Amino acid sequence: MRSPKHREFGQAEFVADEDGWYCGAARIPSPNCDERPANSAVDLLVIHNISLPPGQFGGPYIADLFMNRLNCDLHPYFDQLRSLRVSAHFLIQRDGRLIQFVSTNQRAWHAGASSFSGRTHCNDFSIGIEVEGTDLEPFSDAQYRVLAALTAALCRQYPLASVMGHEHIAPVRKTDPGPFFDWTRYRQDLSDDKFAPSACHALLFPSAAQKKSGIAPGKQGELKREISLWAHPY
Repeated sequence: MRSPKHREFGQAEFVADEDGWYCGAARIPSPNCDERPANSAVDLLVIHNISLPPGQFGGPYIADLFMNRLNCDLHPYFDQLRSLRVSAHFLIQRDGRLIQFVSTNQRAWHAGASSFSGRTHCNDFSIGIEVEGTDLEPFSDAQYRVLAALTAALCRQYPLASVMGHEHIAPVRKTDPGPFFDWTRYRQDLSDDKFAPSACHALLFPSAAQKKSGIAPGKQGELKREISLWAHPY
């Protein structure tokens, strides 16, 4: 295995082992995953946001949800999560700490009912990254730096061709990562990263039309009471 290189962003290079786990990420294996379909090329990266309870950061509850150990009696909002069995491959916390829950060789349960470029069941061919946050406020500098570094690492390992938000692959159901996610900055960070492979520069990002917010006037209060939730992929 290669030694991590010094990065311009001050982030150690993320390197995958043969089982799809990345050094530089804390590992908390979730049971909410399964095998990808045979011969399924992993070519889509999906960006989400999440906070539990909605709008609160830094607690253990996201990991607890992905590990099926969330005490749903601790907060009124959690009651609706009792039957959920979900996960993502990665979570980027507000301070930039990275947690991996599912091997990238396996299928995480993050997208739910979804479609992209004429294909349904996006979990089959995608990697899901949760960025701790909401639709209602900006993400942190540390999160963008880690997201760019992780994207570069994933491009080395998989034939990624596109990066989309959950809102783009499930537009009727989902709004995340939301209007405060800065797609232009994310793309620029990748472009400025001298360690990013050339494949990163060819990634398809959401179009200007796709990036327009779907939040209607007067709906901000409703969004404050919501979180991006996923159904089980089946």
